Amino acid sequence: MAIGLIIIGDEILSGRRVDQHFPKVVQMLAARGLQLTWAEILPDDPQRITATLRRTFASDDIVFCCGGIGATPDDHTRQAAADALGKPLVLHQQGKRNIQQRILQMAQEAGQTADLNSAENLHRLKMAEFAEGAALIPNPYNNIAGFALHRHYFVPGFPVMAWPMLEWVLDHHYADLFNREPRMEQSVLVYEAAESALTPLMVAIEQQYPRVKVFSLPSVGDAQTRRHIELGVKGEPVQTAAAFTQLCDELRKLNVEFSNI
Repeated sequence: MAIGLIIIGDEILSGRRVDQHFPKVVQMLAARGLQLTWAEILPDDPQRITATLRRTFASDDIVFCCGGIGATPDDHTRQAAADALGKPLVLHQQGKRNIQQRILQMAQEAGQTADLNSAENLHRLKMAEFAEGAALIPNPYNNIAGFALHRHYFVPGFPVMAWPMLEWVLDHHYADLFNREPRMEQSVLVYEAAESALTPLMVAIEQQYPRVKVFSLPSVGDAQTRRHIELGVKGEPVQTAAAFTQLCDELRKLNVEFSNI
């Protein structure tokens, strides 16, 4: 099952803000025995967002999309999702009620009376305009919902809202996938060796064990560790254990210095 992440915002690409969604999504998936397959960061560009969503809607992937669902001029995600599917934007009635409840709550907390028909409050209802057929994703922070379409799940860019919303999606829609495929990962540190010298071994391991991936992470070293490559295998536990044993045996035959992690 492929799971993707789309992060939207000029502020990420310009460096004005540091993305926090990628590591958090990796973490929440791993806690459920799942793995992120791909990720993309997009600018606040409606054409680019639409083109990306049109491509991902055509796949069978589960896609999480963070950002751009507000009601300011730089929020294009809601319209882009509708355009990508060729559907009109419509006001979701429950989403509308959620926003109005939030407006009334905020006014009450401030000791004021809210005018739901003011221009400002009517504009806020745009946050409940989604592509026709969208379902709501509850927002426990302020009750202003995200939306779901075709295995795509759209949430705000604010982590305090986005993360519990994404966890709700996983726990309510994909619990049957949790820990369905047990995985194992084992690796060693190989010292003072070139990746090119290890590549034939990596290829041979993957050919022999089809449910295993070999990975290689070079490092120039630091004050505690000299130059090395973290070389390892990951995948189905039985094959991974066998592949790791063979990997270590072959490294010994190559007279390569290595140590377990």
